[in-house]
Amino acid sequence: MMAETWTVKRCLDWTNEYLASKGDESPRVSAEWLLTSVTGLQRIQLYTDFSRPLSPDELARMHEAVVRRAKGEPLQYITGETSFRTIDIKCEPGVLIPRPETEMLVEEVLTYLDNQVLGSRADARRRRRVALPWNDEVEAKRQAELEAQKAREKEEAEAETPSADQGGEPDPAPAGEQDAEPAQEPVAAKEPEAAPRVARVLEVGCGTGCISLSFATERPGQVVCVATDIEPRAVALACKNREALGIAPEVVDIREGNLVSPLDRTTEWGTFDVLVSNPPYIPTAVLKTIPHEVAGYEPDLALNGGPDGLDIFRRLVNAAPSMVHAGGLLACELHETTLDAAAQICVDAGFESVRIARDLAGRTRFVLAIVPERAVEAARARFAARA
Repeated sequence: MMAETWTVKRCLDWTNEYLASKGDESPRVSAEWLLTSVTGLQRIQLYTDFSRPLSPDELARMHEAVVRRAKGEPLQYITGETSFRTIDIKCEPGVLIPRPETEMLVEEVLTYLDNQVLGSRADARRRRRVALPWNDEVEAKRQAELEAQKAREKEEAEAETPSADQGGEPDPAPAGEQDAEPAQEPVAAKEPEAAPRVARVLEVGCGTGCISLSFATERPGQVVCVATDIEPRAVALACKNREALGIAPEVVDIREGNLVSPLDRTTEWGTFDVLVSNPPYIPTAVLKTIPHEVAGYEPDLALNGGPDGLDIFRRLVNAAPSMVHAGGLLACELHETTLDAAAQICVDAGFESVRIARDLAGRTRFVLAIVPERAVEAARARFAARA
C-alpha cells in the first residue's frame, strides 16, 4: 500500500485544525510559521504551491514542531528565529524572546540620538564643509580655469606680435619675464574636518542583542554600543546574532556580567549618551497570571521584576548618573502598571524631562528621563566619598 502524500495544503489545513483543538489562539499563523520554517518557502508560496509534496524529512520535522507547539512552546524557540525591526534574530531557549513593543523602545532612543546627539553635530559638520573654499573639487576647477586663461593670453600675445613680412621685430620681453606665468592667488589651506560624531549607547540586559544590533544596523558608523547580560546563554546568543549580521565586535561590544559591573570605572563610566534597558519588569504576583507560553518557557530571570516590578529599574536609576554624561538619556521598558511609580522614582532622583511613552497598542510601556549635570555631579561626589 502506497504511503499517503502530504502536500503543503493538506499539512497546512491539518496543522491549523489540530493546533486549534489544543487551544492555540492563532492556529493558522502557527501553522504557516512552522511550515515556512520546515520547507524554506515564503508565506505566499504556501498558497501558490498548494500541491507541493513534503519530503519525508520535512514531514518528520513538521511533526516534531507541531508536537512542541501543541504543548505551548513559543514559535520562536521552535523555529529558532524571529524578526525585529529590520533584522532577523536567532532565538534559543533560556533567552528572552524579542517582543514587538520593544521595537518602539529602539525608536524612542533613535529619535533622541538623531535630535540631541547626531543631528545637531551632523548639521554643524555640513556647515563647515560648505564654508570650505578650497576642497578638492573646487581646486581642480580653479586650476583648469587658470590653464585656460594662460592659453588665451598666449594666443592673444601671438596675434598682436608683428610678423617678419611686416618688417618689424617683436619687442623683446623685459629681462626675467620671458617665462613668467600669470599671477595666482594663494590657495587657502584646507580646514580640517571634524571627526563625525559617534553616539555611545550602554544596554543593560541585552538578551538576544536585538536592541544594540538594531542601533548598529540602522545608524551604521554613527552608534557604538556596549551590551551586558548576566546570563551566559544570552551573551553567547547575542554574539551569534552579531556575527550573523556582520557587525564588528568593536561596534557592539557584548559582555557578561551583572548590570554595569563589566564596565571600567576609569575609562568608561560617564562616557555614554544613553543607558537603555528592557529589564525584568513583571511584578511577581502578575507572573502567576501570564500565559503558560511565556511563564512556562521563558527564563524567570528575564521576567521577574520583584514585588512591584521595579527592583532592577531602581538599580538602573541609581547607576545612570555614573554611566551617562550630563544631558544623557535613561530609557527603559516596563510593565504597564508600574510606569507612574517609575516616573516618580526618576523625579525623586533629580532627573529632568521625565515622560511616559506608549507602545503601538496604546499601552503605557516606556519611561524616559534626562540625567542632568547636578545628578552626575552628585554621583561623582558619592563615588569619591567611598573611594
